[in-house]
Amino acid sequence: MRQYLKIKAKYPETILLFRIGDFFETFENDAKITSKVLGITLTKRGDGAAAEVPLAGFPHHALDTYLPKLLKAGYRVAVCEQLEDPKLAKGIVKRDVIEVVTPGIAFSDKVLDQKQNNYLACVALPSPLATSEDLIGFSFVDVSTGEFATSEFPLKMLREQVALISPAEILVQKRDYQTVMELLKGQFNRTYTKAEDWTFNFDFGYEILVNHFQTQSLKGFGCEEYKLGVVAAGAVLNYLQETQKANLPHLKKITPYDVSEYMLLPPSTQRNLEILSPLMESGRFGTLFSVLDQTQTPMGGRLLKKWVLQPLKNVDPIRSRLDAVRELVEKTPVRKKLREILLNIGDLERLIAKIATGRANPREMIGLKVILSYIPHLKFHLEACTSRELSSLRDNLEPLQQLVQEISDAIVEDPPLNLADGGVIRRGYNQELDELRDIAFSGKEWIAHLQQKERSRTGIPSLKVGFNNVFGYYIEVTHTHKNKIPPDYLRKQTLVNAERYITPELKEYEEKILHAEEKILILESDLFHELRKRAAERAAVIQRNAQIIATLDCFSSLSEVAVEYDYSCPEVDESTRIDIRAGRHPVIERLLPPGERYIPNDCVVDTSENQILIITGPNMSGKSSYLRQVGLIVLMAQMGSFVPAESAKIGLVDRIYTRVGAMDSIATGESTFLVEMNEAAQIVNTATPRSLILLDEVGRGTSTFDGISIAWALTEYLHQRTGARTLFATHYHELNELAELFPRIKNLKVEVREYGDKVVFLHKVTPGFADHSYGIQVAQMAGLPEEITERAKKILMNLEGSELTFHDAREEKKAKGRIAPSEVQLTLFEMRDDTLREEIRKLDLEKITPLEAFQKLAELKKKVEKS
Repeated sequence: MRQYLKIKAKYPETILLFRIGDFFETFENDAKITSKVLGITLTKRGDGAAAEVPLAGFPHHALDTYLPKLLKAGYRVAVCEQLEDPKLAKGIVKRDVIEVVTPGIAFSDKVLDQKQNNYLACVALPSPLATSEDLIGFSFVDVSTGEFATSEFPLKMLREQVALISPAEILVQKRDYQTVMELLKGQFNRTYTKAEDWTFNFDFGYEILVNHFQTQSLKGFGCEEYKLGVVAAGAVLNYLQETQKANLPHLKKITPYDVSEYMLLPPSTQRNLEILSPLMESGRFGTLFSVLDQTQTPMGGRLLKKWVLQPLKNVDPIRSRLDAVRELVEKTPVRKKLREILLNIGDLERLIAKIATGRANPREMIGLKVILSYIPHLKFHLEACTSRELSSLRDNLEPLQQLVQEISDAIVEDPPLNLADGGVIRRGYNQELDELRDIAFSGKEWIAHLQQKERSRTGIPSLKVGFNNVFGYYIEVTHTHKNKIPPDYLRKQTLVNAERYITPELKEYEEKILHAEEKILILESDLFHELRKRAAERAAVIQRNAQIIATLDCFSSLSEVAVEYDYSCPEVDESTRIDIRAGRHPVIERLLPPGERYIPNDCVVDTSENQILIITGPNMSGKSSYLRQVGLIVLMAQMGSFVPAESAKIGLVDRIYTRVGAMDSIATGESTFLVEMNEAAQIVNTATPRSLILLDEVGRGTSTFDGISIAWALTEYLHQRTGARTLFATHYHELNELAELFPRIKNLKVEVREYGDKVVFLHKVTPGFADHSYGIQVAQMAGLPEEITERAKKILMNLEGSELTFHDAREEKKAKGRIAPSEVQLTLFEMRDDTLREEIRKLDLEKITPLEAFQKLAELKKKVEKS
């Protein structure tokens, strides 16, 4: 227990798994947590109640089963192993922590999602008083793949970047812990780890990085100028070295992550466009990623997810990707053969990380051989490709055939999972190993041969060679033949009728066979580790191959989807015009019942004539789908994918904003309306003329007149100040009047047909505006009782007659003179005086002075009071 407490003191914020014999044990509070999380029995050990210590443990071979459960519960786990053989130890067995496993640092397949990176991120602030415009350092690493990157960007972008990277664990300087927690609160349910302040230092970070990469500087990696980025990266690497005991040979490089290269997708946009997860359910089904993901390899799936979340902002790389997809679309035999090969390729990225860190088992080494053996086939079938991207991928693939041969020569075709089970190394690979196996597994033949040889040599026909557990090997000769005993026979045991002897040859064989199995395991282990080390020396090349295969897999997936779903190649340019013909929603059309067709629609939006599109129409008519499909088509085009449309011309978009639906945030105490206004504020404060804004109702979370006023003012602001391309779906039909006031605002409506008391939605978007929302008809479709819908119709008729009350007794109140002036709210949108409207319309707001405006307002007020 003294040894345990001493080690535990070094790792106070972890669950310490303490190896004792064949078990990992936990004690005291760790035991209580472990028992609860793992569902194992909590016991006690000690002398008397006062000295009893809570205890919970599990067999050491079950570590891979129980460790993932502790990680998923958010705990950091220190694995303390026995560092020497207990049989050979003098006194207490030496023990120490061999690694610390955290939610952001994991290698186990049972912890990791095949198509999700597992990032550890670090945030480095310049000071505790950093403002939203100050640059911060942000670094992230996936130890399971070897990806390591660093960046700098303004503090105000932190939430968006954390949402994009989605790290499992975030490392924060102790000094800034509360600040960062406050910035990220309410949205990110993940592990936050405090790091010592002194590790957040540029000189320390720079030194630890160059020492690890064994370089003179960081210039070769392109991140020399990222001062705060180096601070964050150094803190990450220091944390990894402490937890992994410097066992990080697969981290071969650090790359600069330039946020300016990618389209910005705020968390609300990711959620509302259902890019990775659906709004109403968990899982991946019903998302853009689920539609586009036909990747054949785990690393291809992870890369495609990055492409979906990080569309490009530069025309050249977008066109290069589209060219590669187009070529595979057109060359069907090549595409199909590549996909057939890719289906046989495992997770090379995570496999080489395991090999480099000494975690790979014999079957995983065979897996490496199999994957590498497919590379020549990939290169062969890519010979037919001429696009820049595919040609570059082909030329940079390295088959590493020598390593393939080395593994093939050394390891049996179907080895056991565990090295300790033996039988891993092929016969003929190592002469000493073969001899030991002959001794261990051919003992009967050797003894029979020795017995026959000794009978011939001594002339004793009854001589026999035997073995027992007490005396070991012996030669037994009856007393009848005592006079024939050779001089090299040494008496070992006397029996009633015979004598037992040992010879130098038999003694030597006994020594060999008694230790052969142990030596076999040791020698096999040494040979396997040497082979694994030689593979690890090629880690950089293997990692490059993995990235190339992942990229090729993404192209194959996007081309397969394009062919299967009838997508077209978009044109992407530097203009600000988006022109989509017969566009479709990529997800909804896949969810439709067989035989039902998604109704396509056009969309033209730009910054010169059609900047803001006001879209009105009934509930359930497809306004929201129309908005989302435009956003998804733009996103798909800029990630390098074909799109669901007859044609699409996409002027580059720097960010996509969405303001959709009604949702509160209980965790942060924000009401539905406050969440709505927060999102609207983010849009108007950060959007640029290159942005695409998708508004699906604004102002619905408050009173009608407040909501209309906010929506009207917001639309004006977007037109006059922001200049961003905007689609605005609304039930505030009053907003249609904006098209008469502002040159770049246009009205669109979703067509509907009425048949008596029923409505038929045509889902077709055309110029014009709707004047009904048909909410009551939709309520009927939902099954609301007829009594309610009939009553609602009467109330609606009353309201549409400008009687702003929900009670039929209003006329009675007016007749008796008991209605107060304050009960009537006259608004600009209710004015029916065409003369007044014309006067207001003629006002030149750009030239009028404040005094003239006040005088004009007073004049209008008098006219209203007289009317």
